[in-house]
Amino acid sequence: AFSKIGHMDEFMIVDAGFPFPSGVRIIDLAISKNKPTVNDVLMALIQNFSIEKIVISNEIGIHNPMKLKEIVDLFNINMPVEMISHVDLKRRSSNVKVIVRTGDFTTFSNILLISGAGNQWFTEI
Repeated sequence: AFSKIGHMDEFMIVDAGFPFPSGVRIIDLAISKNKPTVNDVLMALIQNFSIEKIVISNEIGIHNPMKLKEIVDLFNINMPVEMISHVDLKRRSSNVKVIVRTGDFTTFSNILLISGAGNQWFTEI
C-alpha cells in the first residue's frame, strides 16, 4: 500500500476506534490495547517517508493537548499543521490511499498525512 503513495497523496494513522470508510485500504496493526500507539507508528514511518503536511482534529487539542504536542513534536518545526473538526477528518478519510489502524486508545489521536516529494530530488539551483 505504501509503495503506491506519491507526492500529495493522503493517508492516515488512526486510533483503535476510528470508523473505516468503505473502499479504503486498511492496514491493521493493533495487537492489543495501546500497542502500537499512533506515535509508535509515526516515529517508524517518518524515518523513511517524506511528509509535507499533517492534518489533525481540533478535538485532540481540547481533550488531549499533551498527545497533540507529542505528535507535532515528532515532525520538523516548520511542518504545516492543519486543524479541522473530527467530523471533517472522518469525511476526508474517504479519499485517502490507506489507513493504518493502531491499538491506541487515546481519544481523537488520528492524523492525516500528506506525502511530500522528499529532499532527495536533485536541482541545479
